[in-house]
Amino acid sequence: MEWPPGPYEYAMFALLLMTIPVQRLLTRDEIHMRVPLRGLLDEIRDKGYWWHIALYVLMFLYKAIIDHHNEPMKARVGGYTHWIHSIEGDWTLWVQETFSNVLLTDLLSAHYLFMYLFMIWFSPMYYILSRDEVMADKAALNYFVIYLLAVPMYLFFNVEVTSSFIPGMEAPLYHDEFTLAFFTTHDPMDNAVPSLHIGLPISLLILNRLHCRDLGIEIKDWRHREFDIFVMANVAIYFFSIQYLGIHWVVDIIPGIMLAVVCAAFCHTIQPIIRKTSLADWRDLLPNRQQTIFAAASVVLFSGVLVFGAIDGPGADEDVPNYRLGPGDFIIDTVEVHSLSHPVTVEISNVGESTPEITQPAPSCMIVERSDVIHLFNRGHFKDGYDYDDLANYSNQANHYLVPGVTFETTVETDSLFDAHLIICASQSVVSELRITMHYVDDELMWSALLASWPSFIIFGIAIEGLMYRSKQIESDDISDINS
Repeated sequence: MEWPPGPYEYAMFALLLMTIPVQRLLTRDEIHMRVPLRGLLDEIRDKGYWWHIALYVLMFLYKAIIDHHNEPMKARVGGYTHWIHSIEGDWTLWVQETFSNVLLTDLLSAHYLFMYLFMIWFSPMYYILSRDEVMADKAALNYFVIYLLAVPMYLFFNVEVTSSFIPGMEAPLYHDEFTLAFFTTHDPMDNAVPSLHIGLPISLLILNRLHCRDLGIEIKDWRHREFDIFVMANVAIYFFSIQYLGIHWVVDIIPGIMLAVVCAAFCHTIQPIIRKTSLADWRDLLPNRQQTIFAAASVVLFSGVLVFGAIDGPGADEDVPNYRLGPGDFIIDTVEVHSLSHPVTVEISNVGESTPEITQPAPSCMIVERSDVIHLFNRGHFKDGYDYDDLANYSNQANHYLVPGVTFETTVETDSLFDAHLIICASQSVVSELRITMHYVDDELMWSALLASWPSFIIFGIAIEGLMYRSKQIESDDISDINS
């Protein structure tokens, strides 16, 4: 654990501290169904929950691999933030400006940081502690599967957060001394589509309802109704907070919900198969002939779309900005550490229109070590008494001014795996459009990224086959009823 503790450490401490009280609160009407703490390990052993733990470990490693691919690929796949902005415009800016409040910002920031991690952890733990092994299985599968489904979009359809593209939009959660190191280390900032802050809990809500349908009861009569309401309440908060905090676009919510439907259908179908299958019978988990055909077709189709549509596609257009700044705005991008012996090549271009009428100061950029300047930020702004010019004083780095049509190129080296460099750009009095591209030693990880996307395509194909089979089954049952 790092010292002093950061957002992740505080979130994990709160997560562990709140698990039992929240679970006990939600199950106050069925005390007899609770697993006592002294019997938790026995419950895990008796119900075979060890694979849940293994699943979360695998998920941690898989996400690390995906995050490693994200930045090196951007030189070839680019980004599509301009597409999303052309659809919805500056709606989220209106939300932020209309409801702007210091206390609200702090509350929503704390909720965003903590509750997503809490939901990932708490959902299966709640069901384990409530003696519901079926839903514990589905909740554990839920996070794993929905992330797998999102991987191709995260890798090949980069969309920056709203605060990086809408002039005047603040990033109170990202640009803060307490959270900056955490987010620049763990969050690519361009994985806006789809929003799993929406997709993950909605998928769980769908699973709850599919389970109640199988039980033949209404959701309001289910013994876990309080937990279901708890999840719904957090979804409602997320619908607002992800816009208010300058993170997600409204459009991001739609693919998040779509993935939730596919994820829930898949988890609901596969859980009973996994539960009844022993290690010796692992072949029972393999798809049947029809599912294999749909999965293979999905792999071929979507791989073709990525190879011929996304790689060197419209997102890689060098004239399209991936950052936009208004007067007084600043943006932050991260130069990741992928090698201590090979520098990273950084290209920053002003792709805005060049007109003779422009007499205002050009936007400026500098590349600084994160540890040198992190103390200057507070709630999306520079701390009182500091401004952009202080970055140069604390880092001893030159400031580079970029008029439209000009590109600044440099190399960045680092001596440590545990720190990173930040690209910080500011605009004084005009709306500036910048394109930042970085080239790493492990540039263009296209084929491994494509391979990492195959689980998503396979799951999607199997889910589609299941939906089509179910539709045909329902139609057949209806015909049988008519004939009888």
